[in-house]
Amino acid sequence: MFAPASSIITVIDKQLRAKRAMHMTRNVAATLLALAAVCNGRLPAQAGVCEDLVTQHMVGEALLVAQLVAVAEKAGLNKADIDAILKKIAEKSAVQEFWITDSSGHAYLTNTGIDFTFSPDPTKQPQASAFWPLITGAKDVVIQPARKREIDDRIFKYVGVAGVDKPRIVQVGVAAEKLVNCK
Repeated sequence: MFAPASSIITVIDKQLRAKRAMHMTRNVAATLLALAAVCNGRLPAQAGVCEDLVTQHMVGEALLVAQLVAVAEKAGLNKADIDAILKKIAEKSAVQEFWITDSSGHAYLTNTGIDFTFSPDPTKQPQASAFWPLITGAKDVVIQPARKREIDDRIFKYVGVAGVDKPRIVQVGVAAEKLVNCK
């Protein structure tokens, strides 16, 4: 007995969308490798230029992830599948963390396995609250210099963008010790 044509088409469509998402992942990884090559060996006077370049690439990565998540969810990929894609990207690139929230600030997609909810209150979350305007629509991009984060004492640089399909935070992060190599 054969499956109905509509269900076969749906399965094929999901597979094609997942394949496109993986191609996007490879492109992000290639871009990050090129960035590492450009920044390697910079003189201290050029460190600011290198940091600006890293920031621009982090914005691009966040924008790509916002598109990836929107396409993946539209294609019907579940949380575990999307988290697995984020983990693969983190393993093969300079980006160490991805945090994608719902409209209430809960990071339900991440490669970290950490349960975290962003708050709009800077007294509760001095570092993470800066990204709340991405949910409200007050900002499209938030660039934060490396600083201590709420969940531990590690220093991270974060860049976030607004969701492309719904109000949300799409954030990428790199630990400060990884940024030191860009001299």
